[in-house]
Amino acid sequence: MKKKIFPGILLLLLLLSGCLNYEQITTIKTDDSGKMFIHYWMKLPSNQDSILIDQLGIFNKDSLKTQFSASFTTVKNVNVFNDFNDSTIHAQIEFEFTKLDSLNLLKPFRNNELSIKKGPENTKIFSQFIPPFATGFGFEPKQYKLKYIYYLPGEIIKHNAREISNNKLTWEFTLEDIGTGKTITATYIPFKLKETPPIIYILSFLVLLIVIIFLFKKRKE
Repeated sequence: MKKKIFPGILLLLLLLSGCLNYEQITTIKTDDSGKMFIHYWMKLPSNQDSILIDQLGIFNKDSLKTQFSASFTTVKNVNVFNDFNDSTIHAQIEFEFTKLDSLNLLKPFRNNELSIKKGPENTKIFSQFIPPFATGFGFEPKQYKLKYIYYLPGEIIKHNAREISNNKLTWEFTLEDIGTGKTITATYIPFKLKETPPIIYILSFLVLLIVIIFLFKKRKE
């Protein structure tokens, strides 16, 4: 049975503002490494909530960089900004990782059970568990939107995504959709690693040889 443990950033957004917008875009390579872009936002907080947000660090660049830094990640960019057109505050994090399942060691992904496992007949099975949220306190669960986009390195043969375009899969949920927890998953046949044909090396060597001979003759003249 899945434990009902709340993911940090998402729960804090929910409790602080009564709203939740979260988008996660992940590109996975054939060796299970990859990159991820996370964007979440909420209504600009009141003065009282601002103090709490500062303490929690969910909209603090230094704190976010620390949260996503590890021996298996490389943080490429952290951006925090206000959009006064709709009175929202945003956070964006972009980072690379060496293995998808290693992200389970980061606090923001604890209990997300990110994994890529070997399946039958040379397939791989990707999955991520989205933990449940508390929807009491007068909150309307349909207002909260979560979006997950994954680019998987192979031919998709089975999935539970809402939309698919080639190897791009998209899942969208409200808190009501998530209920007691939701697992997003896809089975794919990995792309074969492309090897450089030997003829390319031969041609490159010949071109280099011709250039060296030409330069040698030029110098001699």
